[in-house]
Amino acid sequence: MTALAGWENFYVIVGSSAGALIGLQFVVIALIAEMPAARGQAQAGAAFATPTVVHFGAVLLLAAILSAPWHEVTGAIVVWGLLGLSGIVYEIVVVRRMRAQAVYTPEFEDWLFHVWLPFAAYATLAASAYAARSNVGEALFGVGAAALLLLFIGIHNAWDAVTYHVFISRRRQE
Repeated sequence: MTALAGWENFYVIVGSSAGALIGLQFVVIALIAEMPAARGQAQAGAAFATPTVVHFGAVLLLAAILSAPWHEVTGAIVVWGLLGLSGIVYEIVVVRRMRAQAVYTPEFEDWLFHVWLPFAAYATLAASAYAARSNVGEALFGVGAAALLLLFIGIHNAWDAVTYHVFISRRRQE
């Protein structure tokens, strides 16, 4: 597996980061859960908090997929392609949830970081699986870029959620 061999350290770092951030996200959600809930807060959580955990989980899964001892790269390509396609479908669900919730009116930055950039990352995963048919080495750079993009999106969205709840939502309740 020469094509995947050079990526081992990358996925150890990215996968470990995603795993740690998933744990941190649950701690933050537990702390926010102690605050008085506004009406419709569960819908907003499904629209804004859940995708963050899903993106971190996708990065962790991607790291596991590409760190597994595959006998042929074809299996890894199929699985990362399916993850990309699943992510695209999930982004459609996110759009529906963002529109259905009434607690918060999404701004441009919300659409960018909750819909467009994740969609681009998942589309890159799917496209790189297709491109891997002709050049696995270059396709793996697309997978790495998608993983990093999802990781940074998750970090941004987690920070955005915390600052919203601490500085805006809490102030409104006081």
